[in-house]
Amino acid sequence: MWTRDNRGLYERKGVRYPSDLTDSEWALIEPLIPPAKRGGRRREVDVREVMNGVLYVLETGCQWRALPKAA
Repeated sequence: MWTRDNRGLYERKGVRYPSDLTDSEWALIEPLIPPAKRGGRRREVDVREVMNGVLYVLETGCQWRALPKAA
């Protein structure tokens, strides 16, 4: 049941889409992402944005190619 107390736990202020990770959620996931391999090219993608894209597709059911363009 929604109450004033627990509603704040589920607010998504500061994110573009409801499926985007909050800073506290990202802090839990980031240590699980393996680092880039040594000697290779530097990562050109923001891993957090990739995770946001995956979560967007999973939550909305849209096709990967139909994702909104990055700003």
